[in-house]
Amino acid sequence: MDAKITLSFDKEIVERAKSFADEHHISLSRLTEFIYRQLTTKSYGSLEELPISDWVNMLAEGQVEYQRQPRSRKSLKNEYLSTRK
Repeated sequence: MDAKITLSFDKEIVERAKSFADEHHISLSRLTEFIYRQLTTKSYGSLEELPISDWVNMLAEGQVEYQRQPRSRKSLKNEYLSTRK
């Protein structure tokens, strides 16, 4: 379930982040969610320990897949069945 939050950022950073997200065909919300997911999966002692370059490389190399809309049960079933052939 999605939850809405309000954040404040420097205007220039927002514009650059929007451009980055557009270039990679994802929404700014999903990009932000991905960053938070990466931050919360491990315990970091300081900001310097954050693996920012890791997720940028994953995104640039196409290893990350984003879905803009939930997939239907029918499409999930068809995908599953196609792997069983």
